[in-house]
Formats: sequence, C-alpha cells, structure tokens
Amino acid sequence: MSASPNPQAAHGPSVPHKQGVSGRIAKAFIQSPLTPLLLIAFFLIGLLGMMVTPREEDPQISVPMVDVLVAYPGATASEVSNLISEPLERLMSEISGVKHVYSMSREGLSMVTVRFEVGEQMEPSLVKLYDKLQSHMDLIPKGVMPPLVKPKSIDDVPVVTITLSSDRLDLAQLRKIGLDVQQRFKSLPETGQSFVVGGSLEQVRVEVEPSRLSANGLTMSQIAGAISAAGQRIPAGDVVQGDRWFNIYTGAFLKNAGEVGNLVVSAANGKPIFLRDVARITQGESEVKTIVDNTLRTADGVFVETPAVTVAVAKKRGSNGIDVAKSVLDELKAMKGTLIPGDVSVIVSRDYGETAQDKVSELIFKLFIVSALVTVLAFVTMGTRPAIIVLITIPAVLLMSLAVAYVLKFTINRVSMFALVFAIGILVDDAIVVVENIYRRWLEAERTDDDLTADAVDEVGNPTILATLTVVAALLPMGFVSDMMGPYMLPIPVLSSAAMVFSLIAAFVFVPWLAARVKPKMAQLKAAADREHRQSVVIGRVYDRLISPIMNSRPLGYITLFAIIGAMLFAVALFPLGRVAFKMLPFDNKSEMQVVIDMPAGTDLFATANLARRLGAELKKIPEVVAYQTYVGTSSPFNFNGLVRHYFMRQEPWQADIAVQLQDKHKRKRSSHDIATLVRGVLTPIGKAAGARLTIAEAPPGPPVLAPVVAELYGPTPEIRREVARKLVGIFEKTPDMADVNTFMEAPHDRIEFVVDRLRAGMFGVTVEDINREIRMATGGFEVGSVQAPRNLEQAVIVLQTPLPTRVNLGNLGSLPVRSRSGSLVPLSELGHFAPHRVDQPIYHKDLRPVEYVTGDVVGHLGAPLYGMLSVDSELKKYRTPDGQIMRGKYFSRPADTNVSGFKWDGEWQVTYVTFRDMGLAFMAALVLIYILVVAEFKSFLLPLVVMAPIPLTLIGIVPGHWLLGADFTATSMIGFIAL
Repeated sequence: MSASPNPQAAHGPSVPHKQGVSGRIAKAFIQSPLTPLLLIAFFLIGLLGMMVTPREEDPQISVPMVDVLVAYPGATASEVSNLISEPLERLMSEISGVKHVYSMSREGLSMVTVRFEVGEQMEPSLVKLYDKLQSHMDLIPKGVMPPLVKPKSIDDVPVVTITLSSDRLDLAQLRKIGLDVQQRFKSLPETGQSFVVGGSLEQVRVEVEPSRLSANGLTMSQIAGAISAAGQRIPAGDVVQGDRWFNIYTGAFLKNAGEVGNLVVSAANGKPIFLRDVARITQGESEVKTIVDNTLRTADGVFVETPAVTVAVAKKRGSNGIDVAKSVLDELKAMKGTLIPGDVSVIVSRDYGETAQDKVSELIFKLFIVSALVTVLAFVTMGTRPAIIVLITIPAVLLMSLAVAYVLKFTINRVSMFALVFAIGILVDDAIVVVENIYRRWLEAERTDDDLTADAVDEVGNPTILATLTVVAALLPMGFVSDMMGPYMLPIPVLSSAAMVFSLIAAFVFVPWLAARVKPKMAQLKAAADREHRQSVVIGRVYDRLISPIMNSRPLGYITLFAIIGAMLFAVALFPLGRVAFKMLPFDNKSEMQVVIDMPAGTDLFATANLARRLGAELKKIPEVVAYQTYVGTSSPFNFNGLVRHYFMRQEPWQADIAVQLQDKHKRKRSSHDIATLVRGVLTPIGKAAGARLTIAEAPPGPPVLAPVVAELYGPTPEIRREVARKLVGIFEKTPDMADVNTFMEAPHDRIEFVVDRLRAGMFGVTVEDINREIRMATGGFEVGSVQAPRNLEQAVIVLQTPLPTRVNLGNLGSLPVRSRSGSLVPLSELGHFAPHRVDQPIYHKDLRPVEYVTGDVVGHLGAPLYGMLSVDSELKKYRTPDGQIMRGKYFSRPADTNVSGFKWDGEWQVTYVTFRDMGLAFMAALVLIYILVVAEFKSFLLPLVVMAPIPLTLIGIVPGHWLLGADFTATSMIGFIAL
C-alpha cells in the first residue's frame, strides 16, 4: 500500500487499457443494487444450509456388507465348506461391485459375508445379491435350509442406547419394559433399526422326568403333540342365519401355564392323565442363556451392580443424528414414572447425538475463533475498514460452503468442519490482496472513484485467479483417495475447494462494493502507507543482512546449500529412525471403550461371567470410569467398529464384552487412549491367568478394520495353516509393544454325541429319526407352542424339556422312552450311548482362498501397526514352516502362490498404505497441475520450477515439528503438507 515516489504516476492520467474479467465483474457489481441482495442471499442460503444439513460425528461411508447365513443341521465344518460356502463364494464373487467375499464354515452353519466397493449403495447391491441367490436356488443340496440374508450398514449402528436396571424386578419383567420402551421409540420419526439386549423371554416351561414318562407309557413326542394340537384357533368357514352373515372360528389358544397343565395327554383305567400329572409346569423367566448387568458409580463414588437390559436405537439414512438422539431422550423423559416404573434405574449408556453435537460445536467455535483471529490480524496490519471487509466476507464464504455440503449430501461432521477451519487461512488471501491493491491505487491517484477501484481489482485479478486455481489444483486430487478413507476424507478437498471458489467470487463482487462504502480518508491511507513503509524498511534491512552475505560469498553460499540439504536429510531420517511414526490418524478422545473377552471355547456361561466380574472390579478402581455394562453370552449394542468386526455375532457362552463409559473429556485430564492403555495393562494379566484373550477396543478415529494388525495366513493344508498360526501367535506375544493378540481358531473342545446302535435300533423297530426327535425334545428346549397374553410384544413360547438337574448328567436320560413301530417303549440306553467328540475347527476363506487370521494391536511410543509388523518380520527369519518355507509378510498383496505357507499384512496397515499411496499420487498430480498453471501464466518452462523448488523443503519444518511435539505423521499431516 506504499505510495509511488513518482508524482506523475500519482497524479497523471492513467493509460487506457482493456479490462479483464475480474475488472469487468467488479465494475458491474460495485454500484449494483443486486450486490447487497446477493450478499444477504449468501448469508441466508448458508444459514439455511447449516440448519438443514444433518449433523453427525463422522462422515457417512457407504460400504454395503451383507451376511448370507445358511444352516445345514448335522453337517461337519468341511461338509458345510464344500457344499455351501464355496459354491456361495463363487456366486457372490460374480456380482458386479463386490470387493471381497469372506466365509466362515462351522458345524451346521455357513456365513458368507459380501463386502461391496466403497460408494456402492445398499439397495441396488441387495437387489443384485438377491437376484443371484434366487436364480440358483435349484442348486441347494438336500437337507440345507434356505439362505437368510442379513444386510448391514453404518446406518444400523445405534446412535442412542438406554440401559434399564433393577434389583426388584425379574428379568422377564425388565425385558417387557425394555420392549415397551423400544416400541415408543419406534413411533418417533427418523428412528431406524432398534433392538433390546438382555433380560429373559417369558416362557411356559414343561419339564418332564423320563421316569414319569415311562411310568405312564408316554414319550416326549406325545407330550409335544398334545400341546401343539391343543393350542390352535383357525377360521373354519362362514354361515348365514336369517339375514345375518357370520364367520365361524374353531379352537382356542392356550393362555397360561394353568391351561397347559390341564391338557389331557393320555388315559389310563378310564381316567384322564393330565399334563400336570407327568410334568412340572411353570411360567416366567427362561433358563439363563445370557447375563447383562449394569454397574453405575453413584454420587458418593460407590458402584452399584444390578441386572439390566439395554434398548438400542439407530437412525434412518440421511437423518440428523443429533435430532434423532434428542427426540429419543425427550421421549425417555416422558416415559419415566409411567411406562418406566420408579424402581427401574435409567442411564443413557450411549449418546452419539451428544458427542456429535460436542464435536461439531467445538469445531464451529474454532471456526469463529480462527475467523476472529484473521479479522484481528487484518485490523492490526491494515486497519479498521479492511478488517470490517474481512469480517463480512469470511462468514459469507463459509456459510455458502456449508450450503454446498447440503447440496452434495454431505453432513456437518468433524471432517467437513475441519475442511472449513483448514481453508480459512487460504481463502482470506483473495479478499486481502484485492482490498490492499484497491487502497494502494487510491493512494497513488489520490482519488477513490469506482473506475479506479475496478481497475485495481483487474490489476490483481489474474494473479488472484491463478492463486485460487493453484490451491484448488492442490486440494482436489485428494478427492480421489480410494477405499474406506476416500469418502471419509472427501469433504476436505470438496468443501475447501468450494470455499476457495466462493472466496474468489467474494473478492471480485463483495470486496469492491464494501470497499466503496467503508472508504478511509486519504489521510488515513497515507498514514497506513507510511507505517507500512517503515515496517518494510525494517524487514528489508534484516533480510538484507541475512541474505546478502550468502549471495555475495560463494563459500557461504555452498555452506548454506549444504545446510539446507542436511536439514532436509535430517528431517526425512526422523522417519526410519523411529522419531516420528507413520500412522493412519491420531488417536481420538472418546468417552467410551470396550473390553472384548474370549474365554477358551467350551467354557461355561457362569465361568465367563465370573471373569467379567473380576475384570469389572478392576475397572471400578479407575477414577474416570463412571459406568459399565457387562454382556455375557451376548453382545453389547455394536458401534461402527463392532459392525465391521461382526461383534453382533458373538453369542457363545464363552464370549463376553464390557461396554465402558468414561467421564466427559472436558472433566478428565487423561485421554481415552491413555485410559485404554492403563486398562490393558491392568486387565490383560487377569485374563491371561484365566486362559482368556482380551481385546481393548477403542473407538477408532477413522474407518474401522478387523484389527489394527492382521496377518492373513495361507498354506497348503488346514493343519499347516493352523500350526503356522499358532507359531505366529507366539511370535506376536513375544514382540515388544504388541498387545491384544488373538486368533480366529477355537480352543480344542468337545461336543457330546449320541451314537446310535443301528443294529439294536433296527431290531427294536426304532428309527434314527425317532431317537433324534426324543433327544432333541429332552435336551434342546424344544418349542411346542405358545401362550397368548395381552400386551406381549414378544411371543411367550411353551418349551418342552427335561429338568436341568437331569440334563446335567446325561446318564439320567438312559431311561428316556422311545416308541417303537410296534408301540412298545424302548429305553434310550438300549439304543446307543453318549460319547464326546472333538468339535471341528471353523474354516475361513477370503476371496475364495482358505485363510487363517492372527490379530493384534501395537502400543507404546511407536503405536502404529507398521512397526510391530516389521518386528514380527525380523523374528520370522528364524522360523521354517512345516512345509519348509521361510515366511516374510507381504505388505501390498497376498502371496502369489497360496499353496505354500505365506501371509499378507492387513488391518490398519492396508488402509494406511492405500491412503498414503493415493495421497502421494494426489500430491504428484497437484504438482503437475500447479506447474501447468504457472507455465500458462508466466509463459516459461523454467520459472515454475524455481517457484516450486521450496515445496519439498517444507518438510524441514513439518517433520521436526512433529518430533518436538511428540506427534505421529498421519493422513491429516499429509493434508497439511499438500496444502503448503
């Protein structure tokens, strides 16, 4: 803004010239009545966009995953794999848009998981999958059940979970309340999938002793037949009587245990034998198959543990998670004291609406702070009137960028808000450059007319356009990052580029108009110019003293050059030296975590619950823990992490997890990652002593993966793959800083099988089907009907079985009667015997290749998977596999020959590699685009290289800065590097 020393330049007539597009735009809008209307429209449209755009914590990622479950009762794992899983895998791999096909085959069940490409939509993907299944239904082998299709997406993740607990109500009553609460929540608009975890189903249990059956000449099948036949009501026709028409119904449903007990099952000596005469009949809770408890820290610091149920509610796709969560919690308040009795404790165990609101509000606040700082900086360096212009244009640009987010179906989340915070420092340049040049030209000409203002805008128009396009060229290639991180990061290049384009529009349209209305006096311009001149002189002297010796002395110049090269080498060397770690994203500071418990397969439910309680006792000692829920034999409501890892399928008695809630991050000093590290150190030895494997599952800061460290093992035979997996588990456990080591293999355990003596059974006239049916009814909790009760949201079934004490000792079932073809009763002991048999190991496939998985996590200073993987690789040099191979992990693709032992690293590393690879390519593309733009502007091939030479030198500041601050070099660091 310095005045020209040439008076003629200051006062003489300007040379006419043809204005460019920027000058013509400024001239058209500088006095147009449309300009203030357009500025107001920017604000209104932006505010509307900010209000209507859905808000959530993380961006929406469309990655359809579909589970296809097929039951094959009685089949071995290998039979399931050969006859179901492998044919299904082949079919699913033929579908367009499929990225991976996984399968798990275990005794009697196949689960094939189809993961579609990122960006594919759920509905079209489901249509293609159903079409493929339906067109091949004729290939289903005999005895195989029809496939069950279970689609899963991020929209199925509950945004709110409510935990209800009471020490006065039984589990069936507690579950009924949970179901009523769920029903009320579902009446709210925009609520999606919901479910209830825990409690007990109401049942009518019919428990029959084998000896009483034999004494009365009955079998379990007869009892089941009598109950099933009695509990029926059907429309039987219609009749006309006179001038009236009536429907005819016949039969009646059973209503309670009393009616079930009064059923006649046989007769003896002319007298009826009632069901109550041969069975014990009760109505109430089902047998304990799962355990859910809530442990809450009271106001005085004491933890109280009570049985609980948890109600989980998700939102519909595209809805505002914050609004859905708020409506659910408002409805919850209305239900307290009415639908929810006063003796039931209620806590909100998850509220993603609140966390999303906190995160978005925090970033919006930072947006205002950064905007205010930029305005203050403009005030300090340029004066009051330029600061006013900056203060008006920045919010207008940011608000319009939020309107773009709504149009493009983005959400307001921490990534999109980061994009705008990130863009502020760049987008303000356009307005500052234009307003400074306007003031400079006014000062030179000592006049402030509109033509001069338009000419001033035109003078810097092309460089401003070039600078804006250069920034856009640097940012947009990031939008082509592939895989899971692609849609996660997409708001950054798109919204930042949109903000830059709007800032250019504002600089050419609003800045001249505003400058013409907040004109400083000429004396103020001269004073500002004098101040700027004095500052320039001081800066110039300092610069001259630093640079002149280097420019004038060849030895000093070489020393400086070598110093820069040395600093560059030092900065880059910090990576291989481990001073700065590569990591996907920095750890977040959440208010929840999960302790996943895997006892040895075959462990009893109550033994698992006992370990969970011991672990919970240690959690009580951590001051930041405010509550936790223990889920044994079932899974807690899954989060995005659990969705990808299929935690919702964890239903075995040896599986459990603890959902931990922490204090709000503003009320504690330690981060959630620090607390998770502490929890891991305290709980892992306890779990190890009990033979369990624990996983401390933190909510990931980015897209979730199967585990941070995953080794996909390939090999010629299942035995070799499992042997190598066991060895790799040992190496993982010995590797420093490797934690949460686990494998998908199950501990050896037995099933009990009734071995039929076919010869004796044939001689007695008893078929295998007869034997199977009687044993199933005696031991399997066989559902033979239901009782109809008012206001029941779940059916109360009638379960037929022998009493638990009888089932505990299978020898007691020896007297179980089985009816032969001749009508006589044959004791079960005469037809075979019970014997233990080893359960088959599950068989896993990925993309049609057999595979085993070993998983883990990396802790410590270099808490990134890459460093743990490198350590494991160095240890593997000493190990030779059973088929004679010395393995090295493949980092980028699976082994070319999967018929020999080998493995591929997957997990967080795969996402990290793809992201940094694509961002590196984006950086190269940005450099090429910038070079082309600068060549087009300066008409030189060499000058752009000189201009761009300092770009890699930014690492001299970036990498050591990470080292000094103890920060990892992450994807966000790469974004900052590209932006510089």
